[in-house]
Amino acid sequence: MVRVETEISLFLKARRAALSPEQVGLPSGGGRRRVRGLRREEVAQLAGVSVDYYTRIEQGRGGAVSAEVLDVLARALRMSEPERGYLHDLASQVVRGSGGASAAGRFCEPPEAPRPTVRPEVRYLVDAMAEVPALVIGHGLDLLVWNRLAERLWPDLAIVPEEDLNLARLLFRYPRAATLHADVETMRREMVAKLRADSGRTPDDPRLCRVVMELRRDSARFRELWEEREVREQPHGVHRMRHPLAGELELYFEKLPLRATPAQTLLTYTAEPGSASEERLRALAATDPAISDR
Repeated sequence: MVRVETEISLFLKARRAALSPEQVGLPSGGGRRRVRGLRREEVAQLAGVSVDYYTRIEQGRGGAVSAEVLDVLARALRMSEPERGYLHDLASQVVRGSGGASAAGRFCEPPEAPRPTVRPEVRYLVDAMAEVPALVIGHGLDLLVWNRLAERLWPDLAIVPEEDLNLARLLFRYPRAATLHADVETMRREMVAKLRADSGRTPDDPRLCRVVMELRRDSARFRELWEEREVREQPHGVHRMRHPLAGELELYFEKLPLRATPAQTLLTYTAEPGSASEERLRALAATDPAISDR
């Protein structure tokens, strides 16, 4: 088990190692550096705190750190908003005295938790979006419901066991599902970074904990990416696919949080009007289900 303070320490070290002096406007000093990235004293200089204080924080001996200090450290380490949020989430666990293990860093054995249900009104909405692939995602990237076009876009949704109906499990455990994606490595990295961000917000969520635990245990690539401690959120973007029936697709995705059920997100895919991808997506929607399911 990894204590929250230790996770803060590991996260700060990872962010420090990811930066070069040139990136933050400091001289490299010439010659070969003994450590990758910034030195502790350079981070302290940038943050305007003493080297001793920063060292204590990075070593997990800083106790409860104020929001102001966290913010100056985040600026010094050029953290993105998701990274800054993750650091604050971890620090808040120390303040609350949860103190023990962080779900971000432990192999856990959480109790079995039933898959969450989706409100009927949301199901009706998803089913009504006949020309738009739509899915609802829960904690830990579980896939909860989807419409017919989403199932044609991701054929494995119809055949994998319920426990593996999860975006991360599909990409790390199912080679055929992974080959659908033109840049599967980028998608894997983004999913791990999303799980890392969620682990800061909801460290005790049993579904999230189980997904992370099992993928750390079973996938060497997941373990490598997890230890890089990247934190990222992708609320929208471009998804390129190589579909066995539709061919090359370039789709825009949007993730829309469902306010009545904050742990659930509506994921939709659309193509640029008039593009080849739009034409191919419409053709896929019109495909006979008996053919698309083969």
